[in-house]
Amino acid sequence: MEKFIIKGGRRLCGEVEISGAKNAAVAIIPAVILSDEPCILENVPNISDVSISLRILYEMGADVQFLSSNTVRIDATGITEPIVPYEMAKHMRASYYFLGTLLGKFKRARVAVPGGCYLGDRPIDQHLKAFASLGAACTLDHGMIDIQTENLIGSQIYFDMVTVGATINTMLAAVKATGMTVIENAAREPHIVDLANFLNSMGANIMGAGTDVIKIKGVKSLKGATYAIIPDQIEAGTFMVAAAATKGDVLIKNIIPKHLESITAKLEKIGVNAEEFDDSIRISVDGPLVKTTVKTMPHPGFPTDMQPQISTLLCLAEGTSIVTEGIFDNRFRYVDELRRMGADISVDGKVAVIEGVPELMGAPVTAPDLRAGAALVIAGLAAKGVTEIEDIYHIERGYENFEEKLRGLGADIVKKSVPGSSTVRKAAL
Repeated sequence: MEKFIIKGGRRLCGEVEISGAKNAAVAIIPAVILSDEPCILENVPNISDVSISLRILYEMGADVQFLSSNTVRIDATGITEPIVPYEMAKHMRASYYFLGTLLGKFKRARVAVPGGCYLGDRPIDQHLKAFASLGAACTLDHGMIDIQTENLIGSQIYFDMVTVGATINTMLAAVKATGMTVIENAAREPHIVDLANFLNSMGANIMGAGTDVIKIKGVKSLKGATYAIIPDQIEAGTFMVAAAATKGDVLIKNIIPKHLESITAKLEKIGVNAEEFDDSIRISVDGPLVKTTVKTMPHPGFPTDMQPQISTLLCLAEGTSIVTEGIFDNRFRYVDELRRMGADISVDGKVAVIEGVPELMGAPVTAPDLRAGAALVIAGLAAKGVTEIEDIYHIERGYENFEEKLRGLGADIVKKSVPGSSTVRKAAL
């Protein structure tokens, strides 16, 4: 097992480059299966969730070649059996995207019930509802989801709630369906637009991505493409908060400022300076941090994946802040760890009340999930003394070279191996 050891109290200063978006990559990589030719993906983040996605393709018969550390060539034409092995799928929530892409390609799919971070009840009923609307029959058999059809037929689909996963899965399944598919109450996240752009570059006909109505006119075949994945808005937001928490001065490069608007606006309310440029943003603090209220909502609202990080920053803000989680049921599991470090937080259901404290103190803590782990790193950077964070495999699911990037900004953070672990190891080709 590995852990981070952080000696806190250092201001982060300098420049940092943001990697490709995790949430886009784990949707775009399975989408390559739909192509009748090889594809080249650029700006691919070197993180464990991507490694698992590529490993799944490789195990299924695809040819996967890294042309550089962040560019990969995938030839999925060798895949003949639409089955995702249980041992791989169980480690990653986004493995369910193979359902849509395999269904679109082969008219059948067999994928293990997905794993990933436990954030409360995360059913896939809306996914299955969409597949059924397209003409597929769905069954659950010994932990495997079985979906098959003789022919996918375009349909009108209305989601009972805004759901990123089901929106993506429906797009993947519908691009080669016969006729027109209309998705209403669709999610609008940047990675949904990125997936649509990738599919369109292969010859798909998708309109309206980024709005709540997406129209997909089915095509018979898709060709190969070379495509660069967008920058990761959550990685960018995490470094924005880390700079603020340490009262630093950091230029965050390779971003799309529009994707960060809700994060930037909230940081400015807290007292953080944000100076935007074409593809970068400078974050600095020259005064006190102050209280605010935060409620996570679907895009373009404040993202749930930034809730633990902003809550950590509010622990150091003057006054009483209220954070309401509007997406997941179980996203405050990190609060007990922050309390070990001196935070004053009380949680009632989906609402956290945060009383600002003058400083946090280093302590041994455990990362309960990906974004909570990043929040604990931020807490350790801002804290007085030494913080040791275990179960950092969660963090490495979504952040490329996290400790190296932080060290480049002046942080005192090292990764150390310690004996004994039952945790998941990073999958690699």
